[in-house]
Amino acid sequence: MKKILIIEDEKILVEMYKNKLERNNFQVISAFSSEEGIEILKREKPDLVILDILLPRENGISFLEKIKKIRAISKIPVIVFSNYDDPVTRKEAMNLGVEDYLIKTQFTPL
Repeated sequence: MKKILIIEDEKILVEMYKNKLERNNFQVISAFSSEEGIEILKREKPDLVILDILLPRENGISFLEKIKKIRAISKIPVIVFSNYDDPVTRKEAMNLGVEDYLIKTQFTPL
């Protein structure tokens, strides 16, 4: 079973996407801040990270910069999933190696 880490500060969104992913046979773990996300990433080594850009204390771009410096987790694929649709931030995230940059409002879990 593939393991996905969702890093998102809005708990209702985490639960909504977690339920959808679990119904599709993924194991889902969650973090509500980038700091917690890095700790879980080091410990759990998921197959994929779904990352929000707007997080408390430290944004998703800072998170991406940090994980790229940690060899053991630097190759884990990341998809940005955010409502922050800024072209500069999108480019920055893509330059940091994210697989994709998706806008939440364009996707609805069923």
